[in-house]
Amino acid sequence: MADPTMLIAEIERLGERLAEARQSINRRFIGQSRVVDLTLGAMLSGGHALLIGLPGLGKTRLVDTLSTVMGLDGKRIQFTPDLMPADILGSEVLETAGDGSRAFRFLPGPIFCQLLMADEINRASPRTQSALLQAMQEREVTIAGQHRPLGAPFHVLATQNPLEQEGTYPLPEAQLDRFLVRIDVAYPDRATEREILLATTGTEDDRAHAVFTSAELLAAQTVLRRMPVGDGVVERILDLVRACRPDEPEAHPLVTEHVSWGPGPRAAQALMLMVRARALMDGRLAPSVDDVADMAQPVLQHRMALGFAARARGLSLADVIAEVAGGLGRTGAAA
Repeated sequence: MADPTMLIAEIERLGERLAEARQSINRRFIGQSRVVDLTLGAMLSGGHALLIGLPGLGKTRLVDTLSTVMGLDGKRIQFTPDLMPADILGSEVLETAGDGSRAFRFLPGPIFCQLLMADEINRASPRTQSALLQAMQEREVTIAGQHRPLGAPFHVLATQNPLEQEGTYPLPEAQLDRFLVRIDVAYPDRATEREILLATTGTEDDRAHAVFTSAELLAAQTVLRRMPVGDGVVERILDLVRACRPDEPEAHPLVTEHVSWGPGPRAAQALMLMVRARALMDGRLAPSVDDVADMAQPVLQHRMALGFAARARGLSLADVIAEVAGGLGRTGAAA
């Protein structure tokens, strides 16, 4: 059995490193601390993140900064409707040697990296998206019948424009479920936008510095999974996930009335990891039920669907999740 004192020391050291990483990221990605924390949390949890936001809000800048700060080999793919799986995965080419012999040589695609930015992911065809799905879930790809493992760690940070839908292919539910969190990137407030304006239009641009290496990120992911979680937090996660499923006896009335389908067990796993990540970045040794409520929307929103009547009334999944999580909090407080 591991020494609790050693684990506490590891968690405290990691919390200090994460504070330094956030400071380095904020030098280039100004403001938007919620976006930074959720993205870092997804990487600490070993998962992928889907960033939803309009063009020009700094999503590409964030991913580029993260690759520097976390010490990862980062690559970017601009998704387009004519993108083929081979453009992402790579392909085999026939080469002729000096002695006249011929042999196939594999040319790896951009997916062979540690941090992949999939820009405008919903512009790719379903065939290309399915190739990415295997990589996200299994950390390997199959090319010409041969399994090829990807780098470790391997994270996909995908972006999507929430408004422009012409010429796009909505992500299937199976692929959405592979994203640990959905992160909404909103417009900055006035003070933050002023700071961005002054910092990015001069002759010099602030640079981030490396805080982690890829090996240290893998070690951090192990520390996170060793972080203890109390029974109260585990039960709150189960209560929340099951209350968001319309067919469950524990379903919230708002969910029963307005939600077509709810989150599966992978959502509960994602919540368990993200509440640990939130506690870790706050410098705490264990998560609380407040962490569950805070992580509910980014973890659950892309794993649920509203019915037609609810959409027609202008109801949003964020409203439903907030009501369910808030109701559980009031029930817990009353108990």
